[in-house]
Amino acid sequence: MSDARQSGPREWRRLDPVIDQETSYRAVSSRDARFDGMFFTAVRTTGIYCRPSCPATTPKRQHVHFYPSAAAAQGAGYRACRRCRPDTVPGSPDWNLRADLVGRAMRMIGDGVVDREGVTGLAARLGYSERHLTRELVAELGAGPQALARSQRAHTARLLLQTTGLSATDTAFAAGFASVRQFNDTVREVYGLTPTELRRRPGQQGRPGQPAPVPGTIPLRLAHRGPLAAAQLFDFLAVRAVPGVEEVVDTGRTRTYRRTLALPGGPGTAEVDQPRRPQGWLDCRLTLSSLRDLTSAVQRIRALFDLDSDPDAVDRQLGADPLLAPLVAARPGLRSPGHVDPGELAVRAVLGQQVTVAAARTLAGRLAERYGEPLPAPSGGLTRLFPSSAALAEADPADLAMPGARQRALRGLCAALATGSVDLSPGVDREQAAAALLALPGIGPWTVSYIRMRALADPDAYLPGDVGVRHGLRAVGGAAAPDDTAWRPWRSYAVHHLWAALSTPALNIPAINTTEPEAI
Repeated sequence: MSDARQSGPREWRRLDPVIDQETSYRAVSSRDARFDGMFFTAVRTTGIYCRPSCPATTPKRQHVHFYPSAAAAQGAGYRACRRCRPDTVPGSPDWNLRADLVGRAMRMIGDGVVDREGVTGLAARLGYSERHLTRELVAELGAGPQALARSQRAHTARLLLQTTGLSATDTAFAAGFASVRQFNDTVREVYGLTPTELRRRPGQQGRPGQPAPVPGTIPLRLAHRGPLAAAQLFDFLAVRAVPGVEEVVDTGRTRTYRRTLALPGGPGTAEVDQPRRPQGWLDCRLTLSSLRDLTSAVQRIRALFDLDSDPDAVDRQLGADPLLAPLVAARPGLRSPGHVDPGELAVRAVLGQQVTVAAARTLAGRLAERYGEPLPAPSGGLTRLFPSSAALAEADPADLAMPGARQRALRGLCAALATGSVDLSPGVDREQAAAALLALPGIGPWTVSYIRMRALADPDAYLPGDVGVRHGLRAVGGAAAPDDTAWRPWRSYAVHHLWAALSTPALNIPAINTTEPEAI
């Protein structure tokens, strides 16, 4: 038994002061899946760490330690449980909620910045020294940036070993390891198995009734917490799907959202199935030009579907408001969709100024057809990537079917994104990004709030001037300017509930004035 396991963990600063040691143990005793990803349970007598909802027999309290991250548990000498697979839990909702250094760093690590640029690159992006960054992460999570990225690489390696036919050597480098030896040592340490032992036998792949994976695709299960209002989530994406870039395919039995991805290693595609019944995950399939992009692709799809949300916390807060309570009860687990490409979303927000969703979608499709990079080979209705900011900054005015002021706003935004004077990358300081956006001509508070809500995954963005919000408030009998302080820090979800209220026939909403902003 290692010294770390004998002596027990140090007292980490809690991400949420409500989740104390006894609360954590009660969550483990009741196998409460709501806490999966918020902390990890390590059992000193077995040397294994688990998710709180692990179905195994609950260990005695004196044998249990709690860690705020899988990397911290691994660093203390514990290996991952083979039964509950703690590396597949949803991410902590704190990372989108928090705007401090640790929250921003975790969003960047999740997007693979350490794998691509190292700890030096991560620290430079955040504007802090490596030493200070490491100190803050260790204090909060029990592990530094390299250990957190290493834990993430181990998860990627397991996915590749169990879902592809790649050799161990190719898997090692695709997962981001610097050497095969580092890969072998990490897999043994984290899973207690060699890579060969970890790989599934051919007869074990897939689930009963599931078709065999298509060659070249990586099948995944994207876990989420609590209820998921899947129908509303897929409806939201369907009405905004840009032709050639996105599509929603309904076969009668399965409804699937598909889209192209612009990733560091080249173009890719993703498809996600709408679940027919609650199952705790979404089935997803990725096709990538470079397998090194797997971590980034997964993180971006999770952000798009808001899968790291804590729906119980959101619904509890918003459901306490008499105005929103009926809406929350009607749609438990309503998500606030993010996006796979913040720059694309910002462009689409400008395209959506003063027009309907349908009109903005049509214009976005025309620009994609004219300026988007074609895929090497079409995939169903997917033919190209959304145009880059640089390409749109030089777009022919004749292709921009919009008033001159909005043309200038679009071109100014695209130029700022292309040059980096406006940064919307994961982990960016939201206040700084908002200020930079507002300094651009033609970019007002509505556009900035919408970009914060979706491109920057801000759970507390509010759009008081949005026409849909105003009509939603009217539908539920609310004031034109309600006191929204009770909705903090979940005002983005309140916006989506008010938008969803417009689709409830019994509310008899009047026609919307399309001269006001609409969201795409």
